[in-house]
Amino acid sequence: MNKSDNALPHYETAQSAGMDLRAFCPGPVLLKPLERVMVPTGLFIELPVGYEAQVRPRSGLAAKKGITVLNAPGTIDADYRGEIKVILVNLSNEEFAIRSGERIAQMVIARHERVSLKEAQTLNHTDRGAGGFGHTGVQ
Repeated sequence: MNKSDNALPHYETAQSAGMDLRAFCPGPVLLKPLERVMVPTGLFIELPVGYEAQVRPRSGLAAKKGITVLNAPGTIDADYRGEIKVILVNLSNEEFAIRSGERIAQMVIARHERVSLKEAQTLNHTDRGAGGFGHTGVQ
């Protein structure tokens, strides 16, 4: 359902993974440095069971303006029926005005699996073991 005056999200190119989400607000929303805000889109979706919508930053907005999605990727579950809102944060030193119709994030629809977790006392050995971030070096 689209309660905004923006067109429905769509893929910009034939091989795009995400669809742009646009702001839907009555007037400009001023985002100050290090401030965060939930920006409404006017969109409501119903996904099939086994799918999620992932809300991700737009790379151009992040690189050029320092505006990004705070909980990236944000997950919209198949049973959610509320409005899609995007949590934006301003990581720059300058104020940023969000205007209605502006592309603020992208949405990727993805399949997911559900599993049942079982308690284990031991784990199988691997070459990596407990090696974490950066354990293979930088080159």
